[in-house]
Amino acid sequence: MAIATTDPLLGRLVDGRYEVSARLARGGMATVYLATDRRLDRDVAVKVMHPHLADGVDGAAFVSRFRREARAAARLTHPGVVAVYDQGLDGDTSYLVMEYVPGTNLRHELHTEGTLSVRRTLDVLAQVLAALAAAHRKQLVHRDVKPENVLVVADPDATDDEPEDGDGPAGGRVKVADFGLARAVTEVTSTATGTILGTVAYLAPEVVTSGACDARTDVYAVGVLAYEMLTGTLPYPGEPPLQVAFHHVHDDFPAPSGRVPWLPPELDRFVASCTARNPQARPADAGAALEALELLRAGLDDDVLDLRADPPPRVADDADDAPRGPDEDDVDDGGTSAVDEIPTGFFQEVSAPGRATDLLVEQPTAALDDGSRRRSRRRRVVAWVLVLLLLVGGGGYSTWWWFDDGPGAWTTVPTGIAGVPADDAEQVLGQAGLDTSASRAFHDDVPAGAVVTTRPAPGERVRKDGSVEVVVSRGVQMLTVPGELVGAHRKQAAAALEDAGFGLAPVVREHDDAAAKGTVLGVSVPEGSRQRHDTPVRLTVSDGPAPVQVPQEVGKEKDEAVADLESLGLRVTLAEPEYSETVDKGHVLSQTPEHGATAHRTDTVTLTVSQGPPLVAVPDVVGMKSAEAHDALEKAGFQVEENSYLGGLLDTVRFQDTTGKAPKGSTVTVTVW
Repeated sequence: MAIATTDPLLGRLVDGRYEVSARLARGGMATVYLATDRRLDRDVAVKVMHPHLADGVDGAAFVSRFRREARAAARLTHPGVVAVYDQGLDGDTSYLVMEYVPGTNLRHELHTEGTLSVRRTLDVLAQVLAALAAAHRKQLVHRDVKPENVLVVADPDATDDEPEDGDGPAGGRVKVADFGLARAVTEVTSTATGTILGTVAYLAPEVVTSGACDARTDVYAVGVLAYEMLTGTLPYPGEPPLQVAFHHVHDDFPAPSGRVPWLPPELDRFVASCTARNPQARPADAGAALEALELLRAGLDDDVLDLRADPPPRVADDADDAPRGPDEDDVDDGGTSAVDEIPTGFFQEVSAPGRATDLLVEQPTAALDDGSRRRSRRRRVVAWVLVLLLLVGGGGYSTWWWFDDGPGAWTTVPTGIAGVPADDAEQVLGQAGLDTSASRAFHDDVPAGAVVTTRPAPGERVRKDGSVEVVVSRGVQMLTVPGELVGAHRKQAAAALEDAGFGLAPVVREHDDAAAKGTVLGVSVPEGSRQRHDTPVRLTVSDGPAPVQVPQEVGKEKDEAVADLESLGLRVTLAEPEYSETVDKGHVLSQTPEHGATAHRTDTVTLTVSQGPPLVAVPDVVGMKSAEAHDALEKAGFQVEENSYLGGLLDTVRFQDTTGKAPKGSTVTVTVW
C-alpha cells in the first residue's frame, strides 16, 4: 500500500515573494523547488537547505557554505552559467533563488544516448569551458564539474518531430550549475574539515592527496567529462571510490581510443593534456583549454565529427552510471555523498615509508594493501639497479642515456617571463637553448603583446631539444554590441546579446504609452559599440501603458469630462447624443468603462452626452377656452404661461407662442381675451 507524503513547502509563499509550486530534486544538502517570483512574475528555482543541517556543532559551517554558494555564483554573469538572483532566511528556512532552466542534464542525455557524437561532445565541452573560463577569470573554482551539474536547456520551439541541432532531441545549449563547492582560489588551498568535497570519479590527483585545488582542477574534471561523453563510461566503472581515487593519483588517465579505437589521436592528446597527473602539465585554466579545444576542432573533418561510438553495455550496479529518479539528485544540490568523501592526505600517508595501510583505514582495500606497497617498492629497487648497472658497466651507453633520455636530457622552463613582452620572453628562452612557438589568447589582466604563460609552464621540465609554446596576450576580449535592439522584443534582443557573447543583467521594466509590452526601450551600453566581454548588458523593457482607475464623469459638462480623462492619459470618444429628462443638455449622460474600473493609459473611454428632454408635438390650443388649453398642453408635458387682455373677457385663447415640436417640459405661452 502506497503512503502519500506531503511536502510542507508546496504551496507556501517563501519570504512573502516566492510561491512554491513543485519539487524538482532532493539531495543530501538541499531540496530544489520550482516557484513563481510574484514580484517579477517569472519562474525561478528555489534551493532550500535541509533544516537539520543548521542544527548541531557543524550547523553554522553548513549555513555558511550554503550562503557562500550564493555570493560566489552571484559574481558570475555569463550565458553559460545558471544565474543566482537572491538568497535569504525565512524563519528557519535558508533559501537560494536561481534561474529556472527548463530541460534536463547531461547525465540524463548520456543515459538516453549512451554516447555522444564527436561534434556534440566538442560543442558541450566548448560551452562548459567558456562558462568555467568566466569563473576562473574571477578567481573562482567550481570543484564539482560532472554531468549532473551540466544542464541541457530545453528549446521551447522544438517538437518531437523536429529535433534540435545536435544528437537528437537532447542536443541543446548547456549551462553550468551549482557553484556550491566553488570558493575563491585563495580560500581553497586546504580543506578545513579534513574531508575532500566533490565527486570522486572527477577529482584531480592533487585534490585527493592534499585537498588543494585551482583552475586546473576544473580542467581535469572536464577531461574526465570528455572521456565519458566519447566512450559512454568512466575509465574505472564498478570500482569502489577509494580505488578510483588511487587510480587518479598513481596511474595516467587512459586514452579514449583505448575503448573506441577509431577516435583520432588529437582527441587522445586533448584528454591527456587536461587529465595530466601533474597540474603544471595541464592548461593553466579553462580559457587555455578552450583555445586548445578550438584548435582541435578546426583540424577535424566533418566525417569524424559526425561519428559516434556504440554505447557500452550497462552495468546494473555501477553507482556512477546508474540512472536516478527525479527526486534523488538529477539537479545536483552541491552536496557530496558519504562514498565520495576521502580523508585529506590519505594518499600522501599511504606511501610514506614505514607506515602501514591498516593504520589509516579500518578496512584496507586490495589495491592499497601491503602487497601493493611491496610491488611499488620492488619497482623502485629495479629502477635503481638498472641505473647502477648502466653507470658501472655501461660506460658510454650510460652517458648516452643520461643525455638522451635521462636527467641530462631535461632542463626547466625559465621563470619570470610572465607579463614581459613576447620578444623579450622568446629571447630569454632562446638563451636557454629552447625553441619557441607562439599562440595568442585573450586575457583580462595581461596587456596585449605581453606573455600570459608558457606551455610547459615556467619552472616545469622540458627536454633540452624541445620547444616551448609562448602564450601571448591579445588583451581584453572586446565584443560588439548588436544593433537594432531598441524596438525589438525582449527575447529577440536577449538572444542577440547572448549570441554576441554578452551576459545579461536583470531587466528593468518601465511603463510606456507607445511601446507594446515586452518591447526594448533602452540598452545600458550604446548599440554597435565595443565593450569588454564581461560587461553585463541591461535591457530596459516596456511594461506597456501604466494602469489607471477610471473616474466618475457622469453629470459633468462634456468639455470638463474630456479634460479629466485626457489628463490621465486616456483617450475619449463621443457616442451619439441621447435625450434625457434628468440630465441637462451638454452634460455626460453615461460612460464606458464605468467609474472605478481599472484601465490603462491610452485606453479609450466612451462618453454619451445628453441632448436634453425629447421633442414632442405642441397641441394647437388657439380658439380653446383657457382651462381647456391649459389641460391639453399640460397633458402633452409642457408648462403653461398665460397672458390675459381685457381681463380675459371672452376667456378664449387667441395666440400661442410655440407650435410644431418643442422639448418636453418646456414652457408654452398663450394669450387669452
